Amino acid sequence: MAGQDDPDMLDEYDFSGGVRGKYARRYREGTNLVRLDDDVAAMFPTSEDVNAVLRTLGGLIQRHERMGLTKRAGEQT
Repeated sequence: MAGQDDPDMLDEYDFSGGVRGKYARRYREGTNLVRLDDDVAAMFPTSEDVNAVLRTLGGLIQRHERMGLTKRAGEQT
């Protein structure tokens, strides 16, 4: 039955327990999901780990910019 409308949907797929619009509000609020490559995800297994590393990296970049150690896009040496 499911395969009649969409060839990718198999008859054994059962969405009867699904909740329509479960994540719609979060989506409208602009939830930003990022897919990590498997090797990166292995290094940082939780979202807290990823956020901590990105905050550290962002701080280092900002510090280097204030010290004049970082070239901006389009700048020549």
